[in-house]
Amino acid sequence: MFERILKKTEDTLHLTGCLGLVTVAALINADILLRLIANRPVQIQFELTELYLMPALATLSLSRVFRDGGHLALDFGPETLPGFWGTLLVKTRLILPAAFFAGITFMSAKFAWGAFAHHEVEYGVIDWPLGWAYAVVPLGCGVLVLRLIHDVFRTPEPDLTR
Repeated sequence: MFERILKKTEDTLHLTGCLGLVTVAALINADILLRLIANRPVQIQFELTELYLMPALATLSLSRVFRDGGHLALDFGPETLPGFWGTLLVKTRLILPAAFFAGITFMSAKFAWGAFAHHEVEYGVIDWPLGWAYAVVPLGCGVLVLRLIHDVFRTPEPDLTR
């Protein structure tokens, strides 16, 4: 049940991140075309992209990409070792990034909470509330932490190729 909920959450966040990428492309192209044709920029393009869309692109897909094996990895040992040492290596390769991203989640959540509590705003063409801009980082990183911890305790599937 937890696996199903986690997968749905990852898929939803990934879709949101992908829609953010489409939005960035549409806004940039609209800005270029309007500058060329009408000599008028899309006023909100830069601030919306910088404050909201880029952090969403960077963090919301993290867990889904990890789940699908599409992440970058630094291998520091043999891919598989038999017995206890192999299990220890696999678990360590999940626990270390989980601890790192838990730290990022905690600090970014604290930062986002402070922005909400103090009603921080980025003044521009529109007054952009910063709490919402900062909230995507702990959300994306927090779901990645859940995925990594889940994978530490997951029972490995049997290798049917042998």
